[in-house]
Amino acid sequence: MLRSKNCSVLTLFKQFQVLRGSHARTRQLLVQQNTHRHLLIQQQIHNMGSMLCKEYKTTGKVTPKPEQATGAVGSYQSKCSTEKMSPPSNVEDVEYTAPVAVCKTTDLADNEMKQLEFDEDTNILLVKQNGRFQAVGAKCTHYGAPMHTGALGQGRVRCPWHGACFNLETGDIEDFPGLDSLPCYKVDVSDGQVLVRAKHTDLAKSKRFKNMVKRDPSDERCFIVVGGGPSGAVCVEALRQEGYTGRLIFVCREDVLPYDRVKVSKAMGLKIEALQFRDEQFYKDHDIELWLGVSADQLVTASKELHCSNGYVVKYDKIYIATGCSAFKPPIPGADLQNVMTVRDFADGQKIVASITPETRVVCLGSSFIALEAAAFLVSKTASVTVVGRENVPLKAAFGEQIGARMLKLFEDNKVHMQMESGITEIIGNDDGKVVEVQLTDGSRLPCDLLIMGTGSTLNTQFMAKSGVRLNKNGSVDVTDFMESNVPDVYVGGDIANAHIYGLSQSRVNIGHYQLAQYHARIAAINMCGSVKKAESVPFFFTMVFGKGIRYAGHGAYTDVVIDGSLEDLSFIAYFINHADTVTAVASCGRDPIVAQFAELLSQGKCLGRNHIANPENRQAWTAMLKEPLPKVR
Repeated sequence: MLRSKNCSVLTLFKQFQVLRGSHARTRQLLVQQNTHRHLLIQQQIHNMGSMLCKEYKTTGKVTPKPEQATGAVGSYQSKCSTEKMSPPSNVEDVEYTAPVAVCKTTDLADNEMKQLEFDEDTNILLVKQNGRFQAVGAKCTHYGAPMHTGALGQGRVRCPWHGACFNLETGDIEDFPGLDSLPCYKVDVSDGQVLVRAKHTDLAKSKRFKNMVKRDPSDERCFIVVGGGPSGAVCVEALRQEGYTGRLIFVCREDVLPYDRVKVSKAMGLKIEALQFRDEQFYKDHDIELWLGVSADQLVTASKELHCSNGYVVKYDKIYIATGCSAFKPPIPGADLQNVMTVRDFADGQKIVASITPETRVVCLGSSFIALEAAAFLVSKTASVTVVGRENVPLKAAFGEQIGARMLKLFEDNKVHMQMESGITEIIGNDDGKVVEVQLTDGSRLPCDLLIMGTGSTLNTQFMAKSGVRLNKNGSVDVTDFMESNVPDVYVGGDIANAHIYGLSQSRVNIGHYQLAQYHARIAAINMCGSVKKAESVPFFFTMVFGKGIRYAGHGAYTDVVIDGSLEDLSFIAYFINHADTVTAVASCGRDPIVAQFAELLSQGKCLGRNHIANPENRQAWTAMLKEPLPKVR
């Protein structure tokens, strides 16, 4: 123990280093037991090196406009300071913990990251890059993936599971999925030790809310966000995070709070409370007006008005529209019978779960992700599940013939009947109006008590038909790189946006990805607040069936697929290569974080070619390109 108050500073610091082998929380308590000792140690540390000081400022690479409202906006950020920090006058009231020596400076090479213990409840991710140490939370704020197994980029780290990106300087989330940011820690180096301090409020937490302003009654502006999906949910928060203090109306078609829609087809039995992004109090606390069970009926851009289904006509200054899509039922005879369902909203999942018994015979029409995820969820809860698909293998359009064949076997191994190269020509019901059979294209019939249609979707943009916002034939809206439509002050994102992506695609694309929808929202919010931020996201998709996670990043046509690993063992990487021998996308199963690394490579403006993966002994050698300097842009 530290016994003497009169011992030298050097002795105290050496004793402090000895204690680093014991539990971190014990170290902190011992230091905090004596104010005088703590101040001496702090003084020595400050003399040896600069602390990472924290300040609040606007996030992103943005340029505030002169008319932009000021205030405490953005996120909890850190920057390097050469100024010495005065010791706190009252140790018990300090915002940060005492410093904890987490490792030696030689324990990490440059461009390396490690998960380390801060105390018995808190792990941190320590990164050394360009000779500098930085520390953020150790778990992804989306589903808790260990970040040290992810992809380290230039100044940020990407989740190995679903591709969410976090800034190393601030901990802020920069790409999605998810809503929250990582805790960010103060780091200093002294006598060959890496010393870390945490905010007391961040201890034992794996996520952090970014600062959000409240409404200012003197700010007479009104912004509207239309669409209660993941894109709208991010936008309303990002607007408050970026300093918007005017009235903020959130129009949600469903009568429940915004929720994680990804889980609807994967885990239909969950209660809404387990799916919701935030509780009602959160929106009240941040002055976000929730209009639940309300849809947009008409947009009138000439007068900047939104006509809503509740009878209200609202004047807006700026509007963000992310109304998503609705499930599509093909015009098959009998499609209007009872127990013919789609899977899109929370209510759909609840209705399906309420209709099944152990004796139910289920048929899923379509071999896309929605139909397959529903089949995987229901097969253990019903008498039988049959998937009827048009192609010879499922997911052929997305993953190609080889992976599709392996997915076919996976479903068959799990007792799902796969009726491929087929379709349904008629849905046959009984006198009660319930489906009892379906007729296939070859004339055969399948008994059916529940038919789930995973047959595509239609975009919810009809209310903009005469608004002046240009709609494409499929209902999508072309947007600029700043998420604005052809009409000023009308921003569009999510499934309905036809937008540029970061990568090889030169033209706009309409991609219904969860991650992309949330990213669009953040970019739109930043630009709506008067700053300038360009959309530069790489599409990232993920699914989980029978415990096997499949990741996919990139976009573009391909002529060849190079498989690395074992399809049979479901441990593989698939490189999708186009006519110019360029890798347009990468998919994987059981090989994290390779897809996250590819997404990070594209986000750096770098390109992967067939020559980079030509060596079958080491097809992952290309990942070293992540550490190379960024390409110069003229």
